[in-house]
Amino acid sequence: MSTTDATGTSPGDFKYIGTRAPRPDGFEKVTGRARFGNDINLPGMLRGLVLRSPHAHALVKSIDTSKALALPGVKAVVTRDDFADQPSEIVPAGELVVNYRDVVRNIMAREKVLYDGHPVAAVAATSLSIARKALKLIEVDYEVLPHVIEPMAAAAPDAPLLHDFIFTEGVEPKPDKPSNVAKRVAVTRGDVDAGFAAADVIIEREYDTKPVHQGYIEPQACTANYVRGGQSEVWTTTQGHYLKRAFTARLCGMETGDLKVTPTEIGGGFGGKNNVYLEPVALELSRKSGRPVKMAMSRGDVMRATGPTSGAHMRVKIGAKSDGTITAGEAEMWYQAGAFPGSPVGPASMTTFACYDLENVNAVAYDVVSNRPKVAAYRAPGAQIISYGVESTIDLVAREIGMDPIDFRLRNAAKEGTQAAYGPTFGPVGLVECLEALRSHPNYRAELKPNQGRGISVGFWFNIGGDTCVTMNVNEDGSLGLMIGNPDIGGSRASMVLMAAEALGVDPETVKPTVGDTNALGFNFLTAGSRTTFAVGKATHDASLKVIEELKRRAAETWSIPVEAVDWKDGHARPAGPNAGDFEPLSIAEIAKNASKTGGSISGHVEENVKGAGPSFAAEMIDLEVDPETGKTTILRCTVAQDAGKAIHPSYVEGQYQGAVAQGIGWALNEEYIYDDNGRLDNPTFLDYRIPVASDLPMIDAVIVEVPNPNHPYGVRGIGETSIVPVKAAVANAIADAIGVRLTDLPMSPPKVLKAIEQGVC
Repeated sequence: MSTTDATGTSPGDFKYIGTRAPRPDGFEKVTGRARFGNDINLPGMLRGLVLRSPHAHALVKSIDTSKALALPGVKAVVTRDDFADQPSEIVPAGELVVNYRDVVRNIMAREKVLYDGHPVAAVAATSLSIARKALKLIEVDYEVLPHVIEPMAAAAPDAPLLHDFIFTEGVEPKPDKPSNVAKRVAVTRGDVDAGFAAADVIIEREYDTKPVHQGYIEPQACTANYVRGGQSEVWTTTQGHYLKRAFTARLCGMETGDLKVTPTEIGGGFGGKNNVYLEPVALELSRKSGRPVKMAMSRGDVMRATGPTSGAHMRVKIGAKSDGTITAGEAEMWYQAGAFPGSPVGPASMTTFACYDLENVNAVAYDVVSNRPKVAAYRAPGAQIISYGVESTIDLVAREIGMDPIDFRLRNAAKEGTQAAYGPTFGPVGLVECLEALRSHPNYRAELKPNQGRGISVGFWFNIGGDTCVTMNVNEDGSLGLMIGNPDIGGSRASMVLMAAEALGVDPETVKPTVGDTNALGFNFLTAGSRTTFAVGKATHDASLKVIEELKRRAAETWSIPVEAVDWKDGHARPAGPNAGDFEPLSIAEIAKNASKTGGSISGHVEENVKGAGPSFAAEMIDLEVDPETGKTTILRCTVAQDAGKAIHPSYVEGQYQGAVAQGIGWALNEEYIYDDNGRLDNPTFLDYRIPVASDLPMIDAVIVEVPNPNHPYGVRGIGETSIVPVKAAVANAIADAIGVRLTDLPMSPPKVLKAIEQGVC
């Protein structure tokens, strides 16, 4: 998979940043020594399993666990009665928010079950086989209720009601009847009516997307050990162990400080491992049994009961003048939240037209509950869905006025000084550079044959900072122990090593990174929001500077000169000029060897709420071929250009771009949840839920654009999510180019494409 650099800074500006150093976790991973969520084993450990609802919507009239408890080898059973009800309290969980009232009902059904796979009980036994037998002995009396799956059906006035406490927020006057529409969110700017009146061309279309799963390879898994009178422990695969600690302690009625959470290595997350599912259940089983309890989901459990992203119904309307100037953009979005409120309607409405410098915008989004699993974040949550509608409509407008799709986007592209409809004015950003990189790429000049098409699309995503804590310790041999508080999902340890080495002027191999548990560091926000390399990188840089200042002080103590007379260069303390004395430079190892005589241990500690995030833009081009006899779509070429600000470790940046494109192609062509008439999931495994494999994809060309973020010491922006945003529209635009018909319903599977070819409509 090839890479091209389109840089705003010279590679010679840095010694280590921008190099492809070996990954510090590589040996452990390739030898199988790395410990993932299901690899934790403790003496006397029990195995836990969850009993899940076979119904999409039903009252839980009673649960009888007596037969399961009587089975030899069963040590504990938990149900709704073991978890105290929680008040309504909304708290952040990555890019989305959750309500404690809903979280306790999601980990264990309370008044009723709300989706196929909803937990109703759990057991802990001496073996998995005994636990499976115990689940079959639990008797649940259900009263089945009507269910609703799709968002527009759920939003209808006569739809089956999931919750009697939902009265649509953001609507005036407040509704006097409950509904399945939890919230209305709007982002507006200017006067869209006047904008459309000034347009020469107006295109309006409706689009639909389906919920899709994050598709991480490692299922959720955890081990819990409840300690009476001491500190209990949980080991878990997670994107944020501090939030897991807070949620688990709250649901189990514990003080936060009475629980330590240790993150394991993580086999993928993409936003899907921000939430609690098993941890409170395992800890409560451990409390009742007095023994450690391990729990791990099957793939079917993952698909049936953990958050996919939303599906949505959208209406998009765009007006433009004949010279290509967009005069107005309007969108209405209905997002599926799953069983409980909390779909990404906020980010969706904010990002709807963020790629363009528009005066007149109206983006309105509705959060709709339905009988599906509660949604979780998935790479740029909300933005990747509405982008499909907006960028498909942008393509239609460009075609209508006869303008090249790249030129049309360049004419209206957001740039430095553009005020986004959701509020901020952009500083230096790289959308124009990304589009120019596409146009100059060899793939843009590749010849297209009959039944082949090319699609262009652009995308935007935020970057956040947040609470971050880092410690750097100087070891006796001069090596540096770097402890961070964010799980490494996309190579953050390698990036931290390079930034620390750059600041200190030392070989990267001397920096030893570790992800600490919740006792090791102060609170860290989770690995989400494209924040880790940006925020933890800034904290790492600042901790390195603190270490340097202390090393200079120790050198001054050794030389008996003022600290102001000491410089730091290339990993050594040096006299700051001839007047400072004739001393040989001191390495970190030499200073560390003498540390006990100059003040003791040497370290640098930083805790900060990192500011100055830099948003990211991406542009993508996809060439494909459609088989007119079967409707099968074959991807021929993929080109992604994204503004990284500065690629700290280019190999990881390329991997993020390429992985996002692969996921987006699956979303566009194959992936969807399929429910039967009873609301049960029909395709809960990778045998039936079709994610892309290697044979489905060509080489993905990654173009790293670098327009530095001025608010970061190394220019970093968040890069982990943006590249998934434009993919679906790029595929849709390419299919329309190939067959002359526009599809508006994802996934664009062979039967839908074939129907479009045969009937001339989607």
